[in-house]
Amino acid sequence: MSKTVGIGITGGIAVYKIAELVSRLRKNDIDVIVMMTESATKFVSPLTFRTLSGREVLTDLWQESREWKVQHIGAAEDLDLLVIAPATANFIAKMAHGIGDDLLSTIVLANTAPVLVVPSMNTNMYKNFIVQDNIKKLSDYGCKFMDPDTGMLACGTSGQGRLPDVNDIYEQINKLLFTKKDLFGKRLMVNAGTTCEDIDPVRFIANRGTGKMGYCIAQEAVNRGADVILVTGRSHLETPKDVKVFNVWGAEEMCEVMLRNQPACDIIIGAAAVGDFRIAKAAEQKIKKKDDRSEKLIVELVGTPDILKEMGKNKVPDQIMVGFAAETENLIANAQKKLKSKNLDFIVANDVTMEGAGFAADTNIVSIIERSGTINSLPKMSKQEVAAAIIDKVVELVKKN
Repeated sequence: MSKTVGIGITGGIAVYKIAELVSRLRKNDIDVIVMMTESATKFVSPLTFRTLSGREVLTDLWQESREWKVQHIGAAEDLDLLVIAPATANFIAKMAHGIGDDLLSTIVLANTAPVLVVPSMNTNMYKNFIVQDNIKKLSDYGCKFMDPDTGMLACGTSGQGRLPDVNDIYEQINKLLFTKKDLFGKRLMVNAGTTCEDIDPVRFIANRGTGKMGYCIAQEAVNRGADVILVTGRSHLETPKDVKVFNVWGAEEMCEVMLRNQPACDIIIGAAAVGDFRIAKAAEQKIKKKDDRSEKLIVELVGTPDILKEMGKNKVPDQIMVGFAAETENLIANAQKKLKSKNLDFIVANDVTMEGAGFAADTNIVSIIERSGTINSLPKMSKQEVAAAIIDKVVELVKKN
């Protein structure tokens, strides 16, 4: 069945490059609906895109359409993917704040298909904190973004802001349109977030984990067709769609939930930042301090369960288990020890002291270490891309079983 892509073109100098993108999509039997803002038509005539796409170009909210009774609603309902390219700072702001004052912006509001946004603008505009905040807001809503290329810009300056290569945009469109369902029929459980251990009714100890990596894995697994269970400790993140969630507090509760669900799972991934210690005896009432600050508070810590190690003891044939090793020294050696002691199929190791690889970052730098000893060190990439690489490795093992 043919896919339909909406190409929303906004007013940037890179508009002319989108003609090649539309042409390539059509040559590969992808139906294209081109939608242009008034500013975009100042750079390239709609006639060009009408010729390349083989259908009318949408430019005016009030123009009559032979194809749809209500144009912006009908067009939105026909889309399998909506691409905004080039995306100007102005249009990104309109998207982020739900403004629908022209044809393209109203189609964005009516659209329910995945959205790919490809920014292109002056480097100072792109780096402006307001623009970056709008991009983050849309990313949190689920929009996919491509980073602009770096180089000479039309304004004569050099920096990040160029439209990515058309081949790269085309490949990203294909990836979003034809998502693999290679985990269909499999149940995957992943833990995420930080566990918390109470000191008293208002205080607790935790760590710097935010849950980003585990949540990305959960979303990637859902996208690939898996039935996903997410066991999450404390996290500020929005729960991925179509995921069964268990919210837990401490390490013991997380361990109990995961052990209970283990027999029904084909794949288990431990991505949570589980605390290694808890308070031996939490206070029943809030601990008060003296006004002169003279006292010392001494707490006794005891160990928490090693969740993956406990699950490794119960692992059955064909069940795949994956762990993480967040280290500050001897990365590979420490990760290999965990790989063996927890009975894992592979482990994802990262040095949290490296810039772009620590807690709360949107990126990660990891090495995938297999039982065979093979080590695949990945470059810095987004956590969503790391999640895809992890699931790719899981799928390899599923096919071997």
